Amino acid sequence: MSKKRGKSVSFDAMIKFFMQNYNIPTKKDIDRIMAKLDRLEAEIKKAGNRSGGRGTAARKKKAGSTASDTVLNVIKRSKQGTDFDGIQKKTGFDSKKLRNIIFRLNKLGRIKRKSRGVYLAQD
Repeated sequence: MSKKRGKSVSFDAMIKFFMQNYNIPTKKDIDRIMAKLDRLEAEIKKAGNRSGGRGTAARKKKAGSTASDTVLNVIKRSKQGTDFDGIQKKTGFDSKKLRNIIFRLNKLGRIKRKSRGVYLAQD
């Protein structure tokens, strides 16, 4: 007796089966997600433009200055140099943020270390 051969399955049908069975997203699914993300980003931008949001004290003090500018101004005001604790008291930044700012300013050559923990502004 001869075996009956079943209907052959196309390659596309097999791929579709596996994609549905294993929850693999299609290009159409990804396009829908991207469209949703674009709409969400637009809504976030709209909400960000509204005034009345919470901000840090440094931002309220000087509208266009960055945290690095704030630290640099504190260091520039001191002729003898200022230490880490003094900078932290005047800016109100936490120690991790302040260490990163000082490292970056030193690397850029905007400040120099007079001694351990004491910083001077470069002219």
